[in-house]
Amino acid sequence: MNLIGRLIVLTSLASVAVAVGRLDAQPRVAADDDGGVASVIGPDVIIGAMPDIGKYGTVNGISAYAIGTTSCNIGDQVLFWCDADVPGLCTKDQHPVIAQNMYRIVDGRFEQIGMSWVKHGFCALSGTLCGPCQATNCDTLGVGCSDPYSASLNGSTTWLGPRSQINPLTGAFPYPFSAPAAPNIIGRRIQVPIDALDPALNSGAIYIGEGHYIAADDAAAGNANNNGAYRRFTVGAFSSGSYTLSFVGPTVQQRHAIYAWKDHGLGVGIPDPDVVIQEIDVPGDGRFIVGSKVSVNGNGTWSYEYAVFNQNVDRAAGSWSIPVAPGVTVTNQGQTIINHHSGEPYSTDPWVMSASGSELLWSTQTFAQNANANALRWSTMFNFRFVADQPPVTGAASIGLFKPGEESSVSVNVPVPATPEVEVCVGDLNDSGTVDGADLAILLGQWGGSGSGDLDGSGSVDGADLAILLGAWGPCP
Repeated sequence: MNLIGRLIVLTSLASVAVAVGRLDAQPRVAADDDGGVASVIGPDVIIGAMPDIGKYGTVNGISAYAIGTTSCNIGDQVLFWCDADVPGLCTKDQHPVIAQNMYRIVDGRFEQIGMSWVKHGFCALSGTLCGPCQATNCDTLGVGCSDPYSASLNGSTTWLGPRSQINPLTGAFPYPFSAPAAPNIIGRRIQVPIDALDPALNSGAIYIGEGHYIAADDAAAGNANNNGAYRRFTVGAFSSGSYTLSFVGPTVQQRHAIYAWKDHGLGVGIPDPDVVIQEIDVPGDGRFIVGSKVSVNGNGTWSYEYAVFNQNVDRAAGSWSIPVAPGVTVTNQGQTIINHHSGEPYSTDPWVMSASGSELLWSTQTFAQNANANALRWSTMFNFRFVADQPPVTGAASIGLFKPGEESSVSVNVPVPATPEVEVCVGDLNDSGTVDGADLAILLGQWGGSGSGDLDGSGSVDGADLAILLGAWGPCP
């Protein structure tokens, strides 16, 4: 499609996307959680609205979808949008790419259920979704301007390239991209197991769609942490082999979908006070966002749930570990791993869980073992969970970084099982597990003096200590 053709197509979509976007666009999220409010210096792309969801059918139990996104430049400089070299302005690889994801909240758990390849941007329009627009041409998104991409454009396999070729920290990538041919119907688009959407299997589920822009000049200006947005969607009728999905409620700007776990954790619009969301910046790299929740099971155990989202860390994550003190009984260890698809080079092997005397560890192969191991890569979320017989306290979890670098890991304070209280067996002076004649002999041997037989701490072994020992006679509890 030539430049004039793109303008005609996009212009015909702009009125619809902007009209819907105006209804859904929200003011910036308050920065009490450091949610990525922009500095308004340089170019700064955000998602102003998510207007529609397109569906494409189902193959072998996997349904394909795409999410429409309307971008806005809220910075004070134009944002490059070149898909061809423009002498004196920008090169063909200086344009945004857009990742699309889907999530589900059910029974208090938040999981990623779908992901797409990245849509390569082309020909920015000059809409006014986010305010007055300083209009430019196709090769830049002007200050204050918006640009609509319908779901049909974001689902066009021609423009969907591999995530694996994107550096999420810098926004650099080769262009034109190289990729194997797209599998029929579901290739490159958001792939979701149809069972994850079936209302009969997901009673009470809340569904979340997410868009995420990456742009080199936005990143260079330090504005890369506000490029995500989310919006709820509902599951409708089943037709033509898949469910029809529809957005409801507002687009939540400058906030990744993991925040929906807290915002809607107890039902639509009902925040879950037990969900804690934290942002962790990797020195010299991007950001992880970690959510955690602990639930009381009512049988003397607690369920621990962690969601780890890699927003834009190029080094990725290769492990997740939780400190667990000796004596803690842990059961029901699990994970949710979303897989790349459509010919991406990455492994889809689950992470290996191991336990030692001091931690629970989930990990993939090291970078040295396999550079294409199933690491937690950008715009992707993994879950880890277990049940323990101890209540939560605050402890330092560790995210092991996958690619080599100066830092091998970063830590985040999350709820972890408390150290069990050690019961003292009073009178068991030889630590045999039983208070018996051997302990009595030790006490009598210390009579009138001091030593381990001074059970009441009076400074002298006497009749009071003898009474304590005889009262504890027998096996230790």
